[in-house]
Amino acid sequence: MLDAFFRRKPPPVGLAGPGTEKYVALALQGGGAHGAFTWGVLDALLEDGRLGFEAISGASAGAMNAVVMADGFLADGVDGARAHLERFWKAVSLDGTLNPVQRAVMDQVLGFWSGAVAPFSTVLRQMSPYESNPLNINALRSVVEELIDFPRVRQATAVKLYVSATNVRTGKLTIFAGGELTADHLMASACLPTIFQTVEIDDVPYWDGGYSGNPPLIPLFYEASSDDILLVQINPIERAETPRSHKEIENRLSEINFNSALLRELRTVEFVGRLIDEGKLSLREYKRVLMHRIDADEVLNALPGETRGAADWRLFQDLRDAGRACAQAWLGRHYGDIGSKATLDLAAMVA
Repeated sequence: MLDAFFRRKPPPVGLAGPGTEKYVALALQGGGAHGAFTWGVLDALLEDGRLGFEAISGASAGAMNAVVMADGFLADGVDGARAHLERFWKAVSLDGTLNPVQRAVMDQVLGFWSGAVAPFSTVLRQMSPYESNPLNINALRSVVEELIDFPRVRQATAVKLYVSATNVRTGKLTIFAGGELTADHLMASACLPTIFQTVEIDDVPYWDGGYSGNPPLIPLFYEASSDDILLVQINPIERAETPRSHKEIENRLSEINFNSALLRELRTVEFVGRLIDEGKLSLREYKRVLMHRIDADEVLNALPGETRGAADWRLFQDLRDAGRACAQAWLGRHYGDIGSKATLDLAAMVA
């Protein structure tokens, strides 16, 4: 298994502009409205232009960002990718094009991720989605189907895309590759089971990919040639305060749950790196995975709790701007490290 994950591969290719100098694989975490932070990170990386994206994996909102960006890039390069991301986040905001029924469902989605539960939503949470949403209205589907050219995405060879979902029957991670993606696969990756009815693909039921791979790193080990993986993380690993209110407890439970699979995979990366350091694995046969991270901890911890579930365009813009600033700062500190050393201390992180 480790041999398959880490054996060296040919030089990378991917989504690359005229100024591309280095390649990374991107791993984009899901987290509802907080995904607007990831939009800002991607926008800044695209604008900078020095990094190409060989492979991209994502769960839930991370999967949305990944596929929307890739489709825009395939259509019109860097400018197309940046414009497509902005169109997506505008469309799912309060100022977007969703009808009132779709908007009510979207509010539930964002409330799930944030822990901000309105009285009406509290009642709905006691009901199955087959009772509370019998028509199976999915607020994201209409946006996704309108914005994304799935045949173009499936035919693309410029970038490797991977979207995670959770097999309901087995509880195991399922990864869908770019060559098979449809709107159903993205809906499966973002299927919160307390809000949406299960998404079935080829008679197999799926729930949100965040439960089993948020984001999935496994395909980046198997398929990416570049040694560097840049993780965009929007669910904090650690919090200093002990949650006490219902909202705080629910929020922290979600963060822990949606980070657990990621921590398992990071432990694998750290373990293989340690075996290389100890001379038990050869760099002639295995590559050292160089992990990097841009996280939203400081930004999101500073926001009032009630804003975390808001689908407000101004909030999305603020999160985008924060993501841009964090990405620009990260590039300033660590661009020179890409290709030579990791900038995420895995040993400390997984200890």
